[in-house]
Amino acid sequence: MKKVFLFALMGAAACAAKPSVNPEMAAWESRAQNVSITRDDWGIPHVHGKTDADAVFGMIYAQAEDDFNRVETNYLNAMGRLAEAEGESAIYRDLRMKLFIDPEDMKAKFESSPDWLKVLMRAWADGLNFYLQTHPQVKPRALAKFEPWMPLSYSEGSIGGDIESIGLNDLNAFYAGGARELAVAAPEPKAFREPTGSNGFAVAPANTADHQAMLLINPHTSFFFRSELQMVSEEGLNAYGAATWGQFFIYQG
Repeated sequence: MKKVFLFALMGAAACAAKPSVNPEMAAWESRAQNVSITRDDWGIPHVHGKTDADAVFGMIYAQAEDDFNRVETNYLNAMGRLAEAEGESAIYRDLRMKLFIDPEDMKAKFESSPDWLKVLMRAWADGLNFYLQTHPQVKPRALAKFEPWMPLSYSEGSIGGDIESIGLNDLNAFYAGGARELAVAAPEPKAFREPTGSNGFAVAPANTADHQAMLLINPHTSFFFRSELQMVSEEGLNAYGAATWGQFFIYQG
């Protein structure tokens, strides 16, 4: 049995229960009226919006419904802010990330981005902020407000840059007065390993027993690394597949 959730109804119900104190809420509710989410028998969200930005708004909202903690944690890690949620034990992990991703640089890149991309990034932030506003029972670990530049800190669709070759213990030793070579030495050569990679196969209806198209994905990540969903807009967007938690595009599908 399929269930359809209309943002307009959800937003109205939230406002009826509690008067809005957020001046941005009216704009979010207005956009929400252009979006619907249909969850199929397996709970997979199928998002429809009038524009591409509406679809982004809806798909990130659906991700937050499914696992807001995973979305937030990915951004805490990507922006080097994990210690705000996990304490001192994450300080060197944050330091290593900020050697790779500089939030101030991401803000500057947002300002220089083309207008069409800014529109999508603003819709992303609006979708998450609308979710938090309409779900006061959800308590963020550290990110109470999402900003449009943030997706640029986590835009690599796969596992990400290989920053783990710089060990956390090495950073700790270096900044605590250890030998410099611990932090900057090249990793030891590794034994030969068979090359690996991610795979995606689309099978046409003519080649399947039940004459239904099939999409097989082997993204070489942990089982819960990505969510599954569909994004459709009246501007021509129609994509189905795997999206990394917190990102507003279908990475593989």
